[in-house]
Amino acid sequence: MNPATQIVHPNVAEWDPFRALSVPIYQTVSFAQESAVGSGPYDYTRSGNPTRAALESHVAYLEGATRAFAFASGMAAITAVTRLEAAGRRVIAGDDLYGGSYRLLSRVLAPCGVAVEYLPTSELSAVEQALRTGPALVLVETPSNPRLCITDLAALAAMVHAHGGLLAVDNSLLSPYLQRPLAHGADIVVHSATKALSGHGDVTAGIVAVRDAKLGEQVAFVQNAEGAALSPFESWLLLRGVRTLALRQDRQELSARRVADFLMAHPRVRQVYYPGLPTHPGHQVHRRQARGDGCVVSFETGCAEHSKRLVERARLFTISVSFGTISSLISLPWAMSHASIPLDARRARGLGEDLVRLSVGIEDADDLIADLAQALEEG
Repeated sequence: MNPATQIVHPNVAEWDPFRALSVPIYQTVSFAQESAVGSGPYDYTRSGNPTRAALESHVAYLEGATRAFAFASGMAAITAVTRLEAAGRRVIAGDDLYGGSYRLLSRVLAPCGVAVEYLPTSELSAVEQALRTGPALVLVETPSNPRLCITDLAALAAMVHAHGGLLAVDNSLLSPYLQRPLAHGADIVVHSATKALSGHGDVTAGIVAVRDAKLGEQVAFVQNAEGAALSPFESWLLLRGVRTLALRQDRQELSARRVADFLMAHPRVRQVYYPGLPTHPGHQVHRRQARGDGCVVSFETGCAEHSKRLVERARLFTISVSFGTISSLISLPWAMSHASIPLDARRARGLGEDLVRLSVGIEDADDLIADLAQALEEG
C-alpha cells in the first residue's frame, strides 16, 4: 500500500472483541491476573497497556521498524536512547540539534561522564575523523532544526557501522510519511511525537523505533525501568493524530514551498533555509532519502531588531515554540527553542538573532503569505 493508505489503516485493534474502529482507551493502572503466580499480556500500565501497544505497533509499521516505543515526551525518548548498552559512553551529535537535545547531552550526560562531541554531520569527513578514536552513538537530525541542514543517511550509516557505532536519527520534522531513516541504514529513529505525528498541539509524546530486535529489548527494559512511558489517553490522542498525518503534511508542504518562494524573492530577506529549494545545501541528497520537505521554513533578515518586529507583527503566525501543528507558528530560535544553548555556541553554529523559524500550518497559503508580507514591510 502507498504511505497515505498505510497511515489510515493501522490494523492494530484486531484483539478487540467488538472490532471498534477507534482503538479503545484502557484507562487503568493494573489488570486482573488469572492466577497468583502467572501473568497475562498486561499487568501494570507502566509496563504495558493495550492502547499504547496499538500506537507503538502502528508507528513501528510506518517506520519499517521491528518495534516502537511511546514515551511521555520527545526528550524522554532521546534520554532512553542514550541509556542503551550499545550506546556506550560516547555521543557524537549534529551541531544543529534542537536546544533541548543540547541541554540533555551537555548538562545532564556530560557531567555524568559521557563524552559528547558536536560536529557538522553534513560533512562526513569530520564524523569519520571522530569515529577513528572509537565507536559512538551518533545522533543527527536531517533536516536539522532550525537551519535545515541535510545529512546523507546511507553514507553516514555505513561509516558509523564500520566503526562499530550506532546511528540514531531524529525524524521529528518529516515523520515516517516523508522519510524513513531505517530504510537508509539507521539503527534507531526518534520522534518528538508532539510535532508532526500528533499535529494538533494537544499532546506531548515521544517515540523510539528500532530496526534490531535486541535493541528493542533494551529500549523496552529502559521504558519500564525508568517509567517514562506514554499514558493511555495520550496514546489514544496521538494515534488519532497520526491517522491524518498524510493530509496534514501534504497541505503544509504545498504551502511551505510557496512561503519559501515568496521569502526568496523578498528584498528584506537575506537567506532562506528550506530543503525543497534547489539552491538549498544538500538538496539532491535530501531528494534521494526523503519523499518531501516538511513544513518548517527558516530565514534571516540581516537585522535582529527587524526580525523581532516582524515576528511580533505577524497575525496568523502565532509566536510559539514547537512545529508541525495545524496552526502556523513563528519564533526566534535563539530566544526560544534554542535558548538553552550558550551564546558562544549559538554564534559558532550560525544561530543568529535575526534567524526566524516558521512552522507552516494548514491555513490558506495566500493568507499566510499576505501576513508575512505585511509583517516584513511594517517591520
